[in-house]
Amino acid sequence: MFKPTPNPPDNSGAPSEDPIEAEKLKEAADRAFAHYFPPTTEKPPRHRKGHLFTVAPEVNTETLLANAAEDLLSISAIAANLADEVDGTRRSVALALSRMADGVQLLVERVQDHWDESEIMQARVKV
Repeated sequence: MFKPTPNPPDNSGAPSEDPIEAEKLKEAADRAFAHYFPPTTEKPPRHRKGHLFTVAPEVNTETLLANAAEDLLSISAIAANLADEVDGTRRSVALALSRMADGVQLLVERVQDHWDESEIMQARVKV
């Protein structure tokens, strides 16, 4: 079988470079590593035990509010569908969950409205 590339030379563990060259090579590698991967000045966020999910710190507030509103709509729809399938006290509980989700969604939408108004006011001040 033909091999297109030859085997690398056998290095048998003997150092082929003098210690000064090896030290210079290590310093150059350290400088290159520091240049391409600079140390961060920020502390990494603490990981709390028992928390399964986290929110990325770079996500802005408007995006978080929009996702919260969508999730609340989903919760309300699930609870309303469940209320149609059960009877008695379980139906009352499902309807209560649906109404609570609707109420919290109204609060989130109000925050979104205020958020939009404050951004418009800030844009006018900048102009």
